[in-house]
Amino acid sequence: MITTFTLPLRLHRYLSVAVQLALVAAANAAAVALRFDANPPEWAVASWLQMLPWLILVRALTFRSFGLYRDIWGYTGLYDVIAILKAVVVSSVIFVALASSPLGPAVYPRSIFIIDAIVVAAALAGSRISPHLLAELIAPWQRRDRSSQGPVKRLLIVGAGAVGEMLVREMRARPDYGYEPVGLISEDDATVGHRIHGVPVLGSRQDLTRVLAVHKPHEILIAIPDADPAVLRSIVRAVEQHNIPIKTLPRLRHLIDGTFELSHIRSLGFEDLLSRAPVGLDNAPLRRLIAGRRVLVTGAGGSIGGELCRQIAAMNPAACIMLDRNENGLHALHLELRDRQNRVTLHPVIADVTDAARIDEIFALHRPEIVFHAAAHKHVPMMEANPCEAIKNNVTGTAIVADAAQTHLADRFILISTDKAVNPISMMGASKRLAELVVRAHAARSETTFATVRFGNVLGSSGSVVPLFLEQIRKGGPVTVTHPEVRRFFMLIPEAVQLVLHAAAQAGGAATYVLEMGEQVKLTDMARHLIRVSGHVPDRDIAIEFIGLRPGEKLCEELVGEHETVRPSRVDKILRVTEPLRPSDATLRMIAAIQNVARENDVAAVRMLLGRLLPAYERGSTDGADANRPLVPADAPQPMVPADVEAAAVGAGQQCHVCASGRLRRMRARTFVERVTRSLGDKRLFACDECGWRGWRAPLDFGGVSLDTPEQTPDLREIDAAVSTIPLLREWATALRPTR
Repeated sequence: MITTFTLPLRLHRYLSVAVQLALVAAANAAAVALRFDANPPEWAVASWLQMLPWLILVRALTFRSFGLYRDIWGYTGLYDVIAILKAVVVSSVIFVALASSPLGPAVYPRSIFIIDAIVVAAALAGSRISPHLLAELIAPWQRRDRSSQGPVKRLLIVGAGAVGEMLVREMRARPDYGYEPVGLISEDDATVGHRIHGVPVLGSRQDLTRVLAVHKPHEILIAIPDADPAVLRSIVRAVEQHNIPIKTLPRLRHLIDGTFELSHIRSLGFEDLLSRAPVGLDNAPLRRLIAGRRVLVTGAGGSIGGELCRQIAAMNPAACIMLDRNENGLHALHLELRDRQNRVTLHPVIADVTDAARIDEIFALHRPEIVFHAAAHKHVPMMEANPCEAIKNNVTGTAIVADAAQTHLADRFILISTDKAVNPISMMGASKRLAELVVRAHAARSETTFATVRFGNVLGSSGSVVPLFLEQIRKGGPVTVTHPEVRRFFMLIPEAVQLVLHAAAQAGGAATYVLEMGEQVKLTDMARHLIRVSGHVPDRDIAIEFIGLRPGEKLCEELVGEHETVRPSRVDKILRVTEPLRPSDATLRMIAAIQNVARENDVAAVRMLLGRLLPAYERGSTDGADANRPLVPADAPQPMVPADVEAAAVGAGQQCHVCASGRLRRMRARTFVERVTRSLGDKRLFACDECGWRGWRAPLDFGGVSLDTPEQTPDLREIDAAVSTIPLLREWATALRPTR
């Protein structure tokens, strides 16, 4: 049964065969007529009629072998012409052999073979380019009709390569799109002065300013797919003095897979001008990590959290638990992922990460195996005005979610951090630095894998400066920049999420992962580029205004602290950052004290304790770099800080009760008995790196300032030694040791 889909295709195939075989017969007749000046003798006509069926049969079979019946006329290129020539040559050789054999006539003029081959090749090629010729003939009338319906945009195409040629051909064939190519700019000086489909190559990139002044196009189209950002920036600078919008093409993959159309032309965006392309990495390890597992994402209603859920849902998890306290953002994300119909179990959960009971309930219900903690307050000026809320959400919230992940035996916990956590002078950066320390402390005393991912500003997020600049440009300016020299790292949202997922796939050892982000971008340059790509001239059409650094803002951000070391990770373009020391007990006491005073909304105490714990924050509040930070009145009462926390602030540390070295650290249970003891009690195993003592102690409580006094427990090294002397016990203990 012929379906409605296959019927046109079969008709096209039959019509193609009939037309080409008719051309074969006509070409052979024309060859005989040319040979005898249109007056062939009777014997020549008889020979022609005798061999014509053989000629048609030979050419029909040969054309089929070379795929000439599968061509779509109107899309003929050099490849098709070469295929025609090969088919004609092969079939002509076979026909000569037949004519010279006993099957042939007594006399057959040899010159007809050559004339016939030339005529049939020309006829077949001409039949294929006839749609082009017809389109060119009617194009002037179509353009005239199109101009009567509305203005036609004069377009200057930058790029005279294969893509530029394709664009010119498509625009001339489709006047209904409303584009008229006025010329091309070539990367190759040798092509300047020539024409492509009748459109002149007006000059090279160095001539762009002159060409714009002479030809005055309405728009510029950059026809250089995946062009280097430096090339794009030079083009933008050349167009600076002209109010001309700049368009560009989709990525090269869209041109290769054949999905490109003229309607896909888009405006040049700032992300196109970044000094590096988005990171492209192998997703196979991510699928092995996510597939079939329950994944929890906090802050799912935000930019990063939402993109995490999108990419995770595409990797076939057992369930995706989306947690946020923003009901609108979470509802929109849930509808989006549900409509994709990827058969993933979705659990939208409304909760606050600072509600410990609610978080514990969620973990007990859904049992997530992987946790991505993206929930955070991120706006720097807002957190300067609300410091206690920054501590509650960014520090206490992180501690609560990390505790739940550890208690409910999650396999991995990944904290989403920021470059502002490095040598922080802002409240937001300081709170994220404390969150990093909390995660590192958990990593030292848990079998759950804890890691941190640190990156810079994200383009397109709710807190990005780009939407603010674009809105100011839309309103006619001015565009406000804090300082002429302020610089920031930038990355795309999918790029940031890709880094987070790859960090989760290789996470271990309380490491922090960062991306090789290249050079920082000056916000002044960003503002100028955005004004240019919007079709305006900086400082003429749209002014740039400097308003001064905001509270907590630095001129430049950093990705690595002065005491951190960087080395390559297992994934290209991702670096692993490590610190030489774990957070001391004094540091953890101080973090707990900061959480306590934040719960009491004591702003002065929060700032004072942060200054003592983080030297960069204290310097930022005294050296003028953060002069706009709200100050505590001189006559305000000094905050009350517990004596043990006061001691911690000046460097007191937790000491081993055997050697007093202060090198006590958490360790994993080694045997079945130790694991049972750990599960039944509140104490955890510790070991001293100095003297080798190993035993049970109470772990630090992040919610309070006190630390239990360590009991004089037996040294487990002696028990291990005793067990090793009894063969049966040694084999039993070894068999019951955990494998991970």
